[in-house]
Amino acid sequence: MGNTIESFRDLRVWQDGMRLVAAVYEITGSFPVREVYGLSSQIRRAAVSIPANIAEGHCREHLKEYLNFLSIAQGSVAELETELEIAGRLKYIEPQVLAGLLAQSTELAKQIRSLRAALGRHKE
Repeated sequence: MGNTIESFRDLRVWQDGMRLVAAVYEITGSFPVREVYGLSSQIRRAAVSIPANIAEGHCREHLKEYLNFLSIAQGSVAELETELEIAGRLKYIEPQVLAGLLAQSTELAKQIRSLRAALGRHKE
């Protein structure tokens, strides 16, 4: 079949989250040095939290826990978007680059919502 989910690594939402993390690390690498422990660090932590929570939730034994971790991942997307907007207003990110990152995060948020809705229909 080819569509079997054997691991969280097989989830498209996790894969897209990992791509977003890589993009975030690349762009925050050009932030001012004074932001290494500030906004840059916050943005990176929020981005990493998204696929990390998707993976952790997927590996939990109970559906309720999985849904909770997906909810946390969704919150991390909102946090990331807010921090990216701040970086844009501070002119740390070019407008077109910011638009691309926000488009990626918005798509990821939709995928998380869809997964939560699908799982919610199969509650224990």
